[in-house]
Amino acid sequence: MEELVLYIVKSLVSKPDDVKLDTKNEDGMVSIQLTVSPDDMGVVIGKNGQTIRSIRKLLVARVMAENNNLRVNLTLQEN
Repeated sequence: MEELVLYIVKSLVSKPDDVKLDTKNEDGMVSIQLTVSPDDMGVVIGKNGQTIRSIRKLLVARVMAENNNLRVNLTLQEN
């Protein structure tokens, strides 16, 4: 799951070395905190939030394919 997010985001940004993930798994809820460079925030968010929304949808689809009992939350933070 984390590999999918890293692959997508690192493919989009201009500074892939600044991309970091922090994952917490508690009671069937997976919280993923994505940190990117301030210069890449606009690229990751996209126009009207379309890019980050699409990444979240892909992540939810991946979680549902692997395990139906989990919920996932992806938050974005600048470095």
